[in-house]
Amino acid sequence: MSVEDIENGISQPAVRPRLKQLIIQNFRGIGSQPVTIELDKIVVLVGPNNVGKSSILRAYEVVMSEGSNEAVLYEDDFPGGKVIESAYPTIELHTVVYDNAPGARWIEIDVPTQEKIVKEKWTWTAPGSPKRQGFDVEKKEWASDGVPWGAANIANYNRPKPHRVDAFSDPKVQADKIVKLLAEVIKDRVKNIQENVGEGSEYHKLLSTISTLRKQIFTESLSQIQNIEHQVSSLLSEVFPGYVVKFDPKTEEEAENDLILFNKVNNSQLKMGHSESGFLTTLDRQGSGARRTLLWSALRMIAETSLSKGGKKGTRKESAENESTRPHVLLLDEPELCLHPNAVREACRVLYSLPDTGNWQVIVTTHSPAFIDVSRDNTTIIRVEQKNGRISSTTIFRPERAKLGEEDRSLLKLLNIYDPYVAEFFFGGRCVIVEGDTEYSAFKYIMASNPEKYKDVHIIRARGKATIVSLVKILNHFGSRYAVLHDSDTPTTLRKGSRIRNSAWAHNEKIYNAIQDRPHTSNVRLLASISNFERAYFGQEVRTEKPYHAIQNLQNDPVGYAKVEKLLEALLDHSVQPPEGAIEWTSVTQLEELVSALETDILVASAEEE
Repeated sequence: MSVEDIENGISQPAVRPRLKQLIIQNFRGIGSQPVTIELDKIVVLVGPNNVGKSSILRAYEVVMSEGSNEAVLYEDDFPGGKVIESAYPTIELHTVVYDNAPGARWIEIDVPTQEKIVKEKWTWTAPGSPKRQGFDVEKKEWASDGVPWGAANIANYNRPKPHRVDAFSDPKVQADKIVKLLAEVIKDRVKNIQENVGEGSEYHKLLSTISTLRKQIFTESLSQIQNIEHQVSSLLSEVFPGYVVKFDPKTEEEAENDLILFNKVNNSQLKMGHSESGFLTTLDRQGSGARRTLLWSALRMIAETSLSKGGKKGTRKESAENESTRPHVLLLDEPELCLHPNAVREACRVLYSLPDTGNWQVIVTTHSPAFIDVSRDNTTIIRVEQKNGRISSTTIFRPERAKLGEEDRSLLKLLNIYDPYVAEFFFGGRCVIVEGDTEYSAFKYIMASNPEKYKDVHIIRARGKATIVSLVKILNHFGSRYAVLHDSDTPTTLRKGSRIRNSAWAHNEKIYNAIQDRPHTSNVRLLASISNFERAYFGQEVRTEKPYHAIQNLQNDPVGYAKVEKLLEALLDHSVQPPEGAIEWTSVTQLEELVSALETDILVASAEEE
C-alpha cells in the first residue's frame, strides 16, 4: 500500500482464499488409492460413467458443510457400504490464503510459488459427522488439538462457498440450488452497496447495534453463566478430575452472520412463465430444460455484471468492492444436459468467463468435448477412470505444462470455433492427428465399415499444418501414444512458370521439432503423404471438393480403399508397414531428399492438372 493510500484512508482490499488441491480416499466408489484433484480457475473432469466424477463434486460440498446434516455420512458412503478401521473415508483440502487468519502454525509456504497453503483433513470413523484436523507445519504432523480458523462456521466462511447443481436432482432440490445462488449474489450486492455508503449507513448502524446487544446480554447474564459452568464442571470432575467447562459466547464474531436481510432461501420463491399469459409457476414445476436455461442465465448475469464493474480500470474503491465479496466455487454436473445445440457454445463461453470475475472457481463433469476449450490459460483437465477395480485420476492438461504460446492459443481458438468436438481425444482412446478434412472424411468412411474395431479411435483434424504443432504439444503433455499424418508438400512450387519457395514446406520442420519435445514415455509415429493425400493414394490431383472426391474414390476404387485402410492401420499399429505413397520420416533431411527426387514430376503433374 502506498503512502498516498494511507493518507486518503484507503484500506488494502482483502484477497480471498482459493482452492488448490482436493485429495479423496475411501469415499463412496473411491477406494484406498487417493484421488488427487489439482484445482485451477476451471477444472474439467472427464471419463466414463460411474467412475466417481460426481463423488468428487460431492466431496467438497461435504467438507464445506461441517457442522450441519449435509456433512453426515452414512454406511453407503463407506467403501463397499461397510465401516472398516483401515479404510475410513478421508477428504483432504489445501487452500491458498493471503493473510494469517488461520493461525501461524497452520500456514505452509509453497517454495515454487511462495503461496501460503493451509492443509485440512476430515475423517469419518463411523457413520455420522467427521473429525477435522489441521496440518501443523511446525511439528510436521496432523494436529490432535486445534484447527485452522477455529470453529467450523468461521472456517467455512474463509473458504470458497460451494454451489452444487447435480445432473438429475429432484426438481425441488435443483430449483432451491438456483434460487440460493441468486440469493447469494443479491446478498453480496446489497452488502457492497451498504459498504460504499460508509459507516453512517443504516446497515452499519444495525451491525453495530447487534454487536453491542450481544455484549450487553452476555454481561448481564454473566453470573448465571458462571453458575451453570460451575455446576457442570463439578459433575464432570467426578468422572474426569480437574476438567472444567467454559461457555464461549463468541461475542466478537461478525455480526453479519446474525443479520438476515431477506427471508430464508427455502421460503423464497422464483416463478417463471410467459409474460403475455400472466401465468407464472414456481421453478420446480418448470421443465428440466427451463431450469438449466435459468441457471445459465444466472451465471451469465454474474459473469457479465462483475466483469463490467471489475474488468475496466476504475476507482480503488470499486476494486476493493470486487475483492471484498466472498469467493464461490460452482460444482456443476454435466452442464450439457437439456441444452439446445445452439445454447451449448454460449453456455461454454459463460462457464469460462465466470472465473474472470476474480471471485469464482468452477469444477464441472462432462461427457461433451464442446465444454473443453484448450485455448484458455486457466483450465485444468483431469481424466477420472477405473482400472482393475480402482478409481484413479490423472491430470492430462494444464496450460503451463503444455508449453502453449500465443500463436498456439489463437490457432486452437479458431479450431474450436470450426470444430467444437475436436477435444474428444481428452476422453481417452487411440489418437491420430490429420492435416485436414480429406483425411478425416476418408478415415471416418473406413471406420464406419467396422465400428467395433475402431470404436476407441479419435481422428483429430487440425485443419492446417500450423495447428498440428499446437495439437502435438497437447498430446505430448499426455505422455501417451499417438500418430500424425500430414502432406509432405514440396520444397518449391510453380507460380507462373517459375519455381518459388513453398511456405507449406517450412511447417514440416516445426512438426518434427514439436514431436521431438515429447516425453520419453510417449510413443509417436510420424507419416507423410507424398506429396498430398489425393496424389499418394488415388494417383490424382484434386483442387476442389476434396473430401467428396476422396469418398467417391473409396467407393469406386478397391485399390485406393485398400491403401487408405492400410494407412489407418499403420497409424494405429506402429509395427504395420505404411502403404505406397506414405513415408515414415525421422529427419527433415531424409524427407527433403526423398521429395526432391520426385519434385519435378510432382510439379509437372500438378501444373498439367491446373
